[in-house]
Amino acid sequence: MSTTNEPATLRGKHLLGIADLTPEEIVLILDTADAMKEVGSRAIKKVPALRGRTVVNLFFEPSTRTRTSFEIAEKRLSADTLNLAVASSSVVKGESLADTVHNIEAMSPDMIVMRHASSGACEFLSRICKSRIVNAGDGMHEHPTQALLDAYTIRSHKGRIAGLKVAILGDLLHSRVLRSNLLLLRKLGAEVWVCGPPTLMPPGIERYGVHPTTSVDDAVRDADVVMMLRIQLERMQGLFFPSLREYFSVFGMTPERVALATPDAIIMHPGPMNRGVEIDSAVADAPNSVILEQVSNGVAVRMAVLYLLAGGSEA
Repeated sequence: MSTTNEPATLRGKHLLGIADLTPEEIVLILDTADAMKEVGSRAIKKVPALRGRTVVNLFFEPSTRTRTSFEIAEKRLSADTLNLAVASSSVVKGESLADTVHNIEAMSPDMIVMRHASSGACEFLSRICKSRIVNAGDGMHEHPTQALLDAYTIRSHKGRIAGLKVAILGDLLHSRVLRSNLLLLRKLGAEVWVCGPPTLMPPGIERYGVHPTTSVDDAVRDADVVMMLRIQLERMQGLFFPSLREYFSVFGMTPERVALATPDAIIMHPGPMNRGVEIDSAVADAPNSVILEQVSNGVAVRMAVLYLLAGGSEA
């Protein structure tokens, strides 16, 4: 890919989804994350890039990795951060999302990082807010920074994304991580296979240019990357498979199934993992598992996103 036309910053004011990014912008974020990762290896893990900026983390859904990762990223960039505990806010008294955000904006934050259970909530905020909005996961729509950190992890191991076979297996129907990863991986030229029970296969998923299958063996065979997705029981309003035991028997990632992939294949999972459901502990803890590395890389990638968005505000 030519670098002569790569942007110096992101075109948009917000990061709402991978769908809004060009391949060049994705590469820019990944390249910037390389520099940000170096900050994490220093004795003093801090740079002044966002000094004087205020970032509000507004999480309406439970989160460990994403919320903590954003907070660490913000602090390493020297931003002033505010973590709003929604459970103890006026939201529980019936205050609307719009009123909540308008009150936050009255305190002049520069960015709002939001996770919300409703698809499109971040786009709604972008229409009513002056602050820059970063989507930390909205309903079953997108989770752009997860896809970016996944791509960063893949590139760091494989040196490229174009031409790789990536197998994504699990709860495809309810996964915002899947949607963002499909968009990103296809934009950067990967061959993507998706696998899960027929009841968890999104209708029309072929339009993303991927290979859908219900055969784990077909999905994993000769794959360079095997990415597992969590079974999201909290989003299931009905029975999508007979039992968790049967799901693991048919679709769980075991050492025997991993052996079908390329010898240097990496194992990924966005977390939290359901061990013994979508992934065997022997696979999750194997030497070729990069699951904890994904968490580490998330800080660098989110630093890059915040830095580039802030740079755009100065342009």
